[in-house]
Amino acid sequence: MATFTQIEAEARSRAGKGAARATRREGKVPAVIYGARQTPELIKLDPRIIHRELNRGGWRSRLYEINVDGASTRALIRDVQFHPVTDAPEHVDFQRLAAGEQVRVAVAVQFQNEATSPGLKRGGVLNIVRHTVEVLCDPDHVPEHFEADLGTLDIGDNIRWSDLKGTGEAKPTILDRDFVVATVAPPTTIAEAAAPVAEAAAPAKAPAKGAKK
Repeated sequence: MATFTQIEAEARSRAGKGAARATRREGKVPAVIYGARQTPELIKLDPRIIHRELNRGGWRSRLYEINVDGASTRALIRDVQFHPVTDAPEHVDFQRLAAGEQVRVAVAVQFQNEATSPGLKRGGVLNIVRHTVEVLCDPDHVPEHFEADLGTLDIGDNIRWSDLKGTGEAKPTILDRDFVVATVAPPTTIAEAAAPVAEAAAPAKAPAKGAKK
């Protein structure tokens, strides 16, 4: 069963830019909960709550239970709007979760055992193709993260979707292939040194017909 982070919020009665500015003057962050074929619910939050969740990382796949006047709603953060100068959060969009409806969510990938990877020990470079993987799953079974074990990877090896741990019932939105999540690439110095060697080994071009020797 998925774990839900509790958030306390207050209801707000008016929508629109003017009402949102008034909410921010109160020291609160305006927000909305939408989805599940229900009327959008206008709320306001303590900015410290938003900062806490953003600083924790992985907030795009974290499940929330928002408590407003004794009623609770399960939701995901879908978007956060920031002030263009101060980067302070100015508005938050939550998507309401409904039982039985699959939700599309980006789940973070945690890379483990880098220190024991033979390829990385030999100077290989970890090339992360996807820091998150978008999946479809039931709201009660959203993974907190996926795990990618690098412990046995040598230079040229890769991690694919099928190699990830903790996927559970989640289904990737990319269905046509077992896509790559990360690779162990050759050391940069080796790759750079290979270019002039290959160039020197290439056969010289024959002089054009009629050209002076």
